[in-house]
Amino acid sequence: MAMKKICFETDQDGFYGTYYENTEGADCAVIGLFGDDPNDYMAKCGAKWLHKNGVNALCMSPGNHNYSHVNCPLERIETAVTWLMTHGNRKVGIMGMSTAGMEALAAASFFPDITLTFGLTASDFVWQGFEQGKKDGCKEWPVPGTSTLSYRGKPLAYMPFVYEHPTYWKKIETETKGSGDFLRSTCLFADSEKEREHTEEEMIKIENIKGKLILIGADDDSLWEAGKYIRRMDQRLQKYPHECEYEAITYKHGTHFVLPESMLRMALPIGLKFVMRFIFRSAKQYPNECEAARKDIDKRLSVALYEWISE
Repeated sequence: MAMKKICFETDQDGFYGTYYENTEGADCAVIGLFGDDPNDYMAKCGAKWLHKNGVNALCMSPGNHNYSHVNCPLERIETAVTWLMTHGNRKVGIMGMSTAGMEALAAASFFPDITLTFGLTASDFVWQGFEQGKKDGCKEWPVPGTSTLSYRGKPLAYMPFVYEHPTYWKKIETETKGSGDFLRSTCLFADSEKEREHTEEEMIKIENIKGKLILIGADDDSLWEAGKYIRRMDQRLQKYPHECEYEAITYKHGTHFVLPESMLRMALPIGLKFVMRFIFRSAKQYPNECEAARKDIDKRLSVALYEWISE
């Protein structure tokens, strides 16, 4: 995939990312939080999808092939926004899914120069910090006393997980076994929410987001209760004064991968439905409904990008 790109390395005041300039010409850019590395295949497919929709793309991640989130500095996104706006972009947006969706919402709530935000399967609260890798037979574990995000050297208030290491991963393994999903982790979040009510401090202040905000999730999400979070954010925006124009969309069937259909087709031009059925039980039981949700998402996000560019 030939694309003009500029790579950045993380330092104290910088960020780890790759800028994929739209060779067709564009004066708006979207920060894409697509996975664990800004140069991997999925990030490039995300950049290509953004190019198709008329914008430049800056893909970012916490580090080199790293999806762990332990006090990740939001300053990195702040720096990226500034860089984009001083390098030919009159507008900056942000797009993230899953943990990165939560990060995208938090960043947009902090930085008013972000005027288009796509939060896909995002939570409405900040989580406790976690690491991924290999430790005591576990692939992921919570880090005590840390948040997923920080700003100006201070961890953001967060929801602590009710389970500690190694019980945290053992719970995931138990819930996943026999479920038909490649991974299930709803117990981590549902049980933690049952343990105590959220504090206002750990909730993302989405009412501070500027411009256009699109929130998307599915009720059959096997990793966490995305549908519930989207509806809760809708209720919050109905309660608090806000300037953004927003859409809060939930699908009965859509799985955790509520990504635009054409973006996933770029990644898997052949066998997409087969792969989705292999990963998610709901995609096997309701393949047509899940595909229809992805196509609807594709249309909604593409229209939002077109309108944003045109303003």
